[in-house]
Amino acid sequence: MNPLPAPVQALIVVDLQSAFVAGDHPVPDAPRLLDRVGHLVRRARAAGALVVHLQNDGPAGEPDEPRTPGWELHLPVHGGPAEKVIRKSEDDGFEGTSLAETLTTAGVGALAVCGVMSEMCVLATARRALELEYRVVLPHDAHATYDIPAAPGISEAVPAAMASRVAEWALGDEVEVVARAEDVRFRGHPRGALCRQ
Repeated sequence: MNPLPAPVQALIVVDLQSAFVAGDHPVPDAPRLLDRVGHLVRRARAAGALVVHLQNDGPAGEPDEPRTPGWELHLPVHGGPAEKVIRKSEDDGFEGTSLAETLTTAGVGALAVCGVMSEMCVLATARRALELEYRVVLPHDAHATYDIPAAPGISEAVPAAMASRVAEWALGDEVEVVARAEDVRFRGHPRGALCRQ
């Protein structure tokens, strides 16, 4: 793990929706996750970096079904050209969305990814970013998931922390994993106020 990566120009906050971090069934240690992600968002804003909140549109009846309380983003979003909300319906935040266009318009070459779920949408979005040749920083304490239930004849339950670590490992050696969100540094994206969707 590289403790001090070079600064990034954007922060991608993946699916930090109320269904997953509050209410009846939050991810384990959700208060810690919210604290770390909130800290990242505040520092990204202060540096003039681009902040993109991905918001998943789940199927009807799911906790993140659009227009239900669980679908709402949990952290407040500041409007303006440097902070966007992009809705998605796939694990990969680039699939069928304007995320790549938004990053390109802002001149972003390096980004940090945080949010939920580690082995699904965080992993898929970070992997696609690597494939698109972005430099990707993944703070270990700023992404999370649920425990993976036991599968009879296959395995015991897998603790959430282990699932998150395996998701990092699955990204290979191109991703820059850092132990703490506070080790992620930001700088303003090159095109500043020209960023638009």
